[in-house]
Formats: sequence, C-alpha cells, structure tokens
Amino acid sequence: MSLTVAYVCADPGIPVFGTKGASVHIQELVRAWRARGARVEVFAVRRGDDVPADLADLPVHIVPVAKVAQEGSRTAQVAEREWAQQRAAAQLARMVTELAPDVVHERYSLFSTVLGQVLGVLDARGADVATILEVNAPLIDEQRTHRVLVDETAAREALADQLAAADVVACVSEPVADWVRGRVAAAQHHRAIQSCHIGRPDDRCDTTAAHIGQGVGPAVVVTPNGVNTDRIRPTTPDLSDDPVVVFVGTLKPWHGVEDLLRGAALARRPWRLRIVGDGPQRSAVEELAATCGRPVELVGAVAPEQVPGTLEGALVAVAPYPESGDHYFSPLKVYEYAAAALPVVASRIGQIPQVVEHGRTGLLVPPSDPAALARAIDDLVADPARAQELGRSGRALMVEHHSWHAVLDATLAPLGRPGDPHPGLARTADAPAGATPYPGGARGVA
Repeated sequence: MSLTVAYVCADPGIPVFGTKGASVHIQELVRAWRARGARVEVFAVRRGDDVPADLADLPVHIVPVAKVAQEGSRTAQVAEREWAQQRAAAQLARMVTELAPDVVHERYSLFSTVLGQVLGVLDARGADVATILEVNAPLIDEQRTHRVLVDETAAREALADQLAAADVVACVSEPVADWVRGRVAAAQHHRAIQSCHIGRPDDRCDTTAAHIGQGVGPAVVVTPNGVNTDRIRPTTPDLSDDPVVVFVGTLKPWHGVEDLLRGAALARRPWRLRIVGDGPQRSAVEELAATCGRPVELVGAVAPEQVPGTLEGALVAVAPYPESGDHYFSPLKVYEYAAAALPVVASRIGQIPQVVEHGRTGLLVPPSDPAALARAIDDLVADPARAQELGRSGRALMVEHHSWHAVLDATLAPLGRPGDPHPGLARTADAPAGATPYPGGARGVA
C-alpha cells in the first residue's frame, strides 16, 4: 500500500500551476513525492492554467478565497481579505482531514492553521500522521513591511499553531531558519497553554518558564531550492552571432533587471540580451531596453515547462539582484541556469555564494553595480570556452547535490532512522536512487 501525501498551499498569491518560482517549487516537490511511490493530492486556493503534461492526472482540490467587496477603507478591505483567507484554510483543513493522509506537507502561508487542525482530528482518531511545514519566507515581516497586515495577532497565532503541530519545519535558507527558531519558543508557549487549559477548565495555568521549557519544538532544517536536472538539460550556445545573455524572472524591483540593462549600456563586448518574464516593471524595462544600445529580446512570461527552451542558445545567464535588506531567499533561477550548463553571473548577496562558486561555476559581482555586471559578462563573452567550462561545472554540481529528491531527503531526515518504522513513511521504499525512504519519527523532535 502506497503512502498518501496531502500537499497544502493556502497562499492566494500562488497558483499550483502558475509561472512563478513558488509554483515550480510546489510542482517539483509533488514530483519528488511521487517518485518515491507516494500518492499525492494537492489542496490549495488557486489552481492556475499552466498544467504540465506529467501532472495532468494530479488530484488538485481548490477552495478559492472569497472576493472582497470594493467598498469601505483600505484597512477594512484587507481585514476582510485576511478573514476570507482564514475561512478558505479552514475548509481546506476539513477536506484534508477527510482524506486522512499519512503525511501533511504544508507550504506556510499567512493565517492558515491547516496542519494544526488536521493533526488535532487525526491524532484524536489514533492515526499516525507525519507533519511538515515548509517555510520559504518570513511572511509576517514581509506583509507588514511591503504590503498591509491588519491582524498581525492572528498571523502570529496561526504560525505558533503550525509550529506546534509540525514534526519538521523545512526552511529555504539559514536566515529563514533563524526567523523560525525565534518563534519556536512562542509555539512552545502556545502548546503549553493549550495543554494546561485542557486539564484546568478554570483557566488557572502554570505558565512559568520552567513549565513551558519542558516542551520540545519541531526539527528545523535548512532545505534550499533544488532543480529538476531531467527537465532542464544542458544547453548549446549559439555562437554564430553575438552571444546571448539571458535573464529569467518576474520583472519586479528586487530582481535587478534595470541594473542589467544599465550594465548592457556599459558593455565593451558585443552581446544580445534575452529577458524572459513579465511584471510591474515592464514599462521601465522597455524604456531602458530602447536606450541601452544593444539588441534586447523581451520574451514575456512563460510556463515552467517552457523555461528550458528559453535558455537554449544562451552563453551566459544573469541573476542581478540589487542591494537590499532582504537576503533570505533561495533563488530558483540560479539553480535552473546551472542545470542548463550556463555560467552564472550573479550578485554576491544572501545565499547565492553557496550556489554560485566564483571562478568555478560562475562569477560573483557586487549588488547594484551595473559596471561590475558588464565587466563580468564581457569577460565570459570574450572567452566562450571558459564560459562553457564554468557551465559544465555548474551542471555537475546541480546533478550531484541539488536535485529535488535531495531536497525532500533533507526534509524527511529528522523524522527518524532506518529501523524505527513509521507506519506511513516506511512505505516509501520505491524511492529512486538517492532518495532515502526515512522511516520513523515522532512529533516533537528536538
């Protein structure tokens, strides 16, 4: 009998079948679970239309977030939207509970408590369910800083509930893991109070530090993004004309496309620029493209399965992130560039130096420095043989260390040791080579 996995995403900004990196992340983890022999069903608030052929048979259950009336103050509208997200997540929890899976694997989203709700019901039934919370960003901080967050208390309580319910919290980077660890104490406090009130209906609880400190939190592990090296194969550069330099990503300020175009205007070597993606900065990108003095191809947004084709023929790939205070991300594009055997020119920020090895798989430059960006690209364009050598090294690194199977392995590792069978996870014995079936595990791994 195969393992049943419920993958949950209650984030209204992420369609399961979309063009965002987050959508790719969902799809690849589903593939990794299925490669282990698991039966996967997805529960989400947005489906999307870009369905890959190999996932056409994937059961996807959708509970849309209700639309908010466009009246009243902005704060009132956001508050209603937050409440609508909570209602949708509660409905998803009921649907997941009906499935009664062996594993609940949830992508962290604001206001969702699916993991906790499902665990509470299934534990009461005596079911043995493994719980994984995947955290890809400090969403509470993001929402407060870059958008609008009305009910921060509800968001914090939801996170505490999720952390209290999780066996494993898989964080995309070390800064995100630090953010999570800083909230585990709050989750333990949450759990201690809940347990105390169950036994003391008169609300008299011992919530001293000594009492709360007896709790154990989830295992917090760092699992950076991966790449599907079967889907993205080595490219062949087209050197019959000026070399192609490619960028793939959403046209948003924090992706640095404007710096790339300013760098193109400063370049001393002839090369063409291919920009794949769309977004709110498109007008600014078009204006700079018209004045940078070299050919620029604006491809627009493409479905994830079309990304490999957009990389074909390129000699160099670029990740020109600007300077900012938010360096907690694990850039999917960098892994995909390397898997395509493209040398990567990237900003030396955040997690990027852990993936792009300067002089071995690409070149690192200071962020927000168009001149340095231009020089690095010029250096590789001037020496195609060296560029291809760096690209081959990057491809080898991705194949050996950064597959999505490896990401799932690292996520499941804390659940136990071989020989400590978990009724569900022990059934993943059909995992491919390199994907270890981790049996065992109990809630509250330290």
